[in-house]
Amino acid sequence: MQDVYVVGVGMTPFGKFRDKSIKALTREAVSAALEDVGLEARQLDGAFFSNAVQGHMEGQHMIRGEIALREMGIQGIPVVNVENACASASTGFKLAVDFLKAGNGHCCLAVGAEKMYSEDRALMFSAFDSGWDVSVGMEVARRLANLGRGVEEPPGSRSTKPYSAFMDVYAGFARLHMKTFGTTQEQFAAVAAKNHAHSVHNPLAQYRSAMSVEEVLVAPPITFPLTLPMCAPISDGAAAAVVCTAEGLQRLGIDARRAIRVKASVLRSGTDRDPEDVRKHLTRVAALEAYEKAGLGPEDMSLAEVHDATAVGEVIQIENLGFVAFGEGGPASLRGETKIGGRIPVNTSGGLESKGHPVGATGLGQIYELVIQLRGEADARQVEGATNAIAENGGGLHGIEEAVACVTILGR
Repeated sequence: MQDVYVVGVGMTPFGKFRDKSIKALTREAVSAALEDVGLEARQLDGAFFSNAVQGHMEGQHMIRGEIALREMGIQGIPVVNVENACASASTGFKLAVDFLKAGNGHCCLAVGAEKMYSEDRALMFSAFDSGWDVSVGMEVARRLANLGRGVEEPPGSRSTKPYSAFMDVYAGFARLHMKTFGTTQEQFAAVAAKNHAHSVHNPLAQYRSAMSVEEVLVAPPITFPLTLPMCAPISDGAAAAVVCTAEGLQRLGIDARRAIRVKASVLRSGTDRDPEDVRKHLTRVAALEAYEKAGLGPEDMSLAEVHDATAVGEVIQIENLGFVAFGEGGPASLRGETKIGGRIPVNTSGGLESKGHPVGATGLGQIYELVIQLRGEADARQVEGATNAIAENGGGLHGIEEAVACVTILGR
C-alpha cells in the first residue's frame, strides 16, 4: 500500500449562516481545498461526503453528497455518504485514505458540511436526540448523568433555558472525573479560557474573544460544573481535504513540499466496560493503535486537536492520548501545559468550544488545523517547529462512552 498525503485543505468560517445552504458551504470548502493544491474537480477519483443532521433539519435523508457536489462538477466518480455522528468527517477522511490505499485511484476528496442553526430551537436541539439508542434514549441520558452522583450540584448552577441533553451527560462525565481524581471546576474553566484565547488568532473561528478563568466560572451556567463558555455552540460550516498517493503527487505535478503525510488513521467503536476502567476507553485503545502504526508515541507529537464538545472532553482526551497520566488532565491544563508555547499545545484552533462544532464537518476542521500547523502556515497561533500532530474526534454515545472515535496522526 502506498503512502497517502493531505495535499489540499479548505474550510469555511464556522458560525451561524442563515443565508448559506449546505450546497454553498460545501462549494466554498471544496473550492478552497482544490485551489490550495492547484487541482480541478475532474481530477478527483472519488469523494466522501460527511453530514449528520441534514435529514433531521431539512428532510434530505438520502444522497446528500451526490446532490451537494454535482453542481460544482464532481460527478461520475464514486460518491459515498458518511454518517457517524460527530465523528462523521474524521470517518470520511479515513475512508478516503483507505480508498487510495486499496488502489482505487490516486486523488480523493473528503468533505463535511452541516447546517445546524435554526430559529426553531426545538428542532435544532432535537437534532442530537438520535446520538444514542433512541429506544432507551432518556434512560441512557439519566444513567450517564448519574455517573457523577455524589458530587453536589450547587444551587443556581443549572440553566433555565433549553439545552441539549448531551450537556447533562458531559456534566456526568465531569463529575465522575471530579469524584475519581479530584478534578476541579477551575481546572475545567482553564481549558475553556485557553481555547477562547487560542481562537482570537483563528479568523475562521465562531468566537474570537479571549476569556479569563474567572470570566468562564461566572458565566451563565448550563449544568454543573459546566458554564456556557465550556460548551461547544450550535454551528454551521464545512471543511474539506484532498488526499493523494505518492504516485499521484508525481502524476498530477503536486508540490510535495506542502504535502503532509497521513501516518495513521484508526477508527474504533465503543465496548462494554466498567466506567472506572479508563484504560479501556475506546479513544485510549485507538490512540495506542495509531501510535504503533505511526511508529511514534505521545512524546513525538507537536500539537493535538481533540474533541472538546465540553471542556471535560479535552481533559479526558489528553489523558487518553497519553500526554498526561490519568487524573492529571485538569492540573496540567491549569498549569498552562496545553496552551500555545506550553509543553503540548492542544486545540490551537480554539477547539469546538470556540472554533465551533458543525458536527458533520468537525473532524475535517481538525485536519485543516493540523495541516496548516505542520506546513507552518498558522500565523499568530503557529506552533514553532511542528513535525507531528494528532487529532481525536468522537461521536455519539453508547454504553458509558462515545459510540465511535477516530484518531489520526499526520506528519511532515
